[in-house]
Amino acid sequence: MSTQRLYDQWSETYDAVENKTRDLEKTACETILGDLKFSSVIELGSGTGKNTMWLAERAAEVLSVDFSEEMQAVARSKVSKSNVKFLIADVRRPWVFGNCEPDLVTSSLILEHVEDLGFVFEQARSALVTGGHFYICELHPFKQYAGSKARFETDDGTQVTECFQHHVTDYTKAGFENGFAIERINEWFDDDDRTQVPRLISFVFRLIA
Repeated sequence: MSTQRLYDQWSETYDAVENKTRDLEKTACETILGDLKFSSVIELGSGTGKNTMWLAERAAEVLSVDFSEEMQAVARSKVSKSNVKFLIADVRRPWVFGNCEPDLVTSSLILEHVEDLGFVFEQARSALVTGGHFYICELHPFKQYAGSKARFETDDGTQVTECFQHHVTDYTKAGFENGFAIERINEWFDDDDRTQVPRLISFVFRLIA
């Protein structure tokens, strides 16, 4: 089954079942982006709207993008702010987002499903205004090395999505090659226990060229 169809299926339980990765990413997003100033946002991989309302309360406009119609249907039912628009689109294809000129692009827990990181950074560079920021938060490579992937349970058993392994330098290289500078890299641990393998890694890139 395609990744898109799996996320459509996952939408039925995504908000209801314990998910440490989902919840820790929300903490990371609010912690990191709480220090930034932004007014126009493209939110990639918005899913069921985990971060959408928080972004909408801090921005003049938010374009909430996901490739799963069912996940986005949940988000639409939760988020009714007038400054939020929703769009079904796949970040692995050229971004056609209308006249939106964001000073922030966010990408949450979706790049493990993208083989070509360079393409995503290229599209982000084309979308952002100069000086704008690109926030990324993903499953930590250390978790990937141990075999962790996005997965969920159904009556038919465990469903595992197609994932691609990315190293830290894959992100930094793609950023540098597309005119971005790194402003922050953070690692995120369950219960902030730094004796354990980190669950997530986040980056903040700034477009300088």
